[in-house]
Amino acid sequence: MQWASLEDTRALEEECTWAERDVPVTLYELLTRTKNNFGSRPAVSYQLTSGPKDKAETLSWNELHQKTTQTANMFRALGVGPNDVVAYILPNATETVLSVLGGAVAGIVNPINPLLDADQIAAILRETNAKVVVTLKAFPKTDIPQKAAAAVAAAPNVKAVVEVDLLRYLTFPKSVIVPLIRPKNPVSHQAKIYDFNALMAQQNATLDFEDVREDRVAAYFHTGGTTGMPKVAQHTYSGMIYNGWLGDTLLFTEEDAVICPLPLFHVFAVHVILMAMVSSGAHVVFPTPAGYRGDGVFDNFWKLIERWGITFVITVPTAISALMQRPVDADISTVKTSFSGSAPLPLELFRRFEEATGVTIVEGYGLTEATCLVSCNPVDGEKKVGSVGLNFPYTDVKVIKTVDGEMEECGVDEVGEICIANPGVRPGGTYTEADKNKDLYYNDVYLRTGDLGRKDADKYLWITGRAKDLIIRGGHNIDPALIEEALLGHDAVAFAGAIGQPDAHAGEIPCAYVELVAGAEVSEEELLAFCLENVSERAAHPKHMEILPELPKTAVGKVFKPDLRKSAITRIYNAALADAGVDASVVSVMDDKKRGLVAQVSGGADDAAIGGVLGAFINQWERA
Repeated sequence: MQWASLEDTRALEEECTWAERDVPVTLYELLTRTKNNFGSRPAVSYQLTSGPKDKAETLSWNELHQKTTQTANMFRALGVGPNDVVAYILPNATETVLSVLGGAVAGIVNPINPLLDADQIAAILRETNAKVVVTLKAFPKTDIPQKAAAAVAAAPNVKAVVEVDLLRYLTFPKSVIVPLIRPKNPVSHQAKIYDFNALMAQQNATLDFEDVREDRVAAYFHTGGTTGMPKVAQHTYSGMIYNGWLGDTLLFTEEDAVICPLPLFHVFAVHVILMAMVSSGAHVVFPTPAGYRGDGVFDNFWKLIERWGITFVITVPTAISALMQRPVDADISTVKTSFSGSAPLPLELFRRFEEATGVTIVEGYGLTEATCLVSCNPVDGEKKVGSVGLNFPYTDVKVIKTVDGEMEECGVDEVGEICIANPGVRPGGTYTEADKNKDLYYNDVYLRTGDLGRKDADKYLWITGRAKDLIIRGGHNIDPALIEEALLGHDAVAFAGAIGQPDAHAGEIPCAYVELVAGAEVSEEELLAFCLENVSERAAHPKHMEILPELPKTAVGKVFKPDLRKSAITRIYNAALADAGVDASVVSVMDDKKRGLVAQVSGGADDAAIGGVLGAFINQWERA
């Protein structure tokens, strides 16, 4: 249907409640329906390398249904029941798609970011009590198998490791060379090792167990950790199917082809895109294991669109910035729309992309804790650049402020915390750790997102920052977006991240880190002067500016502020210790679940001398 305004949303909601909608109850039921409707049509394509003529693998809906069935049977054969967890630590591949779908059919699937370190991965495996882990077989130019093995060794609950060998995607001569240079087997662990494709091929093509028609938790997704250590959110069939239903109802048909170079450990790729494909019968293309980070993906991107006849592009601001540094060197006339998420899109970048491609960008908003989707600029209606659009059908968004200790709704254009209720929100138990759910809901129904935002007079939602990202200078709250948006208006700045650096008097004072446009030149002093002219709030003028070759980012393009905070703590604490003549320095900054960021200090000075200097700051310290 056409979705252009709030009236279209209300029309859908007035047809019936979400509970009354005729949608499948389980993921397997949904996949079976799509197989029956579009069996011979392409479902998923994958290519290991990025060339527009490189080898690729495509599964039809018939083939995807059969292999998902066999994968689910494989996990059940390894002891996975409806309440057991299958974790995967994988880059993108066909087997990753099968792990998502088969894992959620057999039990609870737990995608894990392979870029995390082994200790973080092990902590997630222990938190979810994963029984089976799917990961890579040792392969050149990747340390995923080694990290996964070390993590499994520290997670004694894991009983089986199922390995995916990327060798099968290679062509001659690489297919001959790789076995000769393959790294040695990773460190040992307690789990039994299996080959994914060999074990899957032994399974029946019909389910060996009953697909019970009831809603249940089917996925665990860890958060991105942009404000601290990852937490694990619980997702139900109903939330996953709701996200797929939105894509099917408002956007895609079986005739569409979608390119998604985003990682399959993130809700954007899994719930927004893959579930929408499963619901609509559209075709999704995953180029290279690392997606946008893969070798040659940006250089070949427009040609890949031409190769696959892409109609929808899935992207993030970091990728758009990189693409704008390449010419459009292929026929991309099939593209209808590009969708951008994960972080706000600068107006100038939006304008440059539209001018270069003739393609409109649609911005949306979602979060892991809500399974994903919340709002989007209507594809067929008014798009307000910089906003994240209108709430989707069956999604209720409230903007809340605290007045005299009581929470109440904000007025038009008044900034507060965004709170949401929809079929993807699980009141009372979003996170697996019970203490993380405390104070997480407004009126016991609306998820408190931690995002700051406002609604304008037309009900469009605008994200202004993160509640936890607020810079608190002497009790004065400063939204870092004020600084970041100003810096992004400078021609030389590609990305910006503003944080509060420790200050002995004010608690925090603003500082900023930037990444420059390729080939651009500007000094840190010039950028500080630029902020004096363009940051409207005097208290928000940054006191320190640092140009980095590349800002730390999550896999979906958000600036990873914990790394910036760690850098600032190290710089400020070491300067304070040196100025005081204390023989000590910060050697690292750790993220403690209860204490936040804690400086690890080493040196010959005694604790009293160190404490005399560092005790004036907010963040704690301890001996390394």
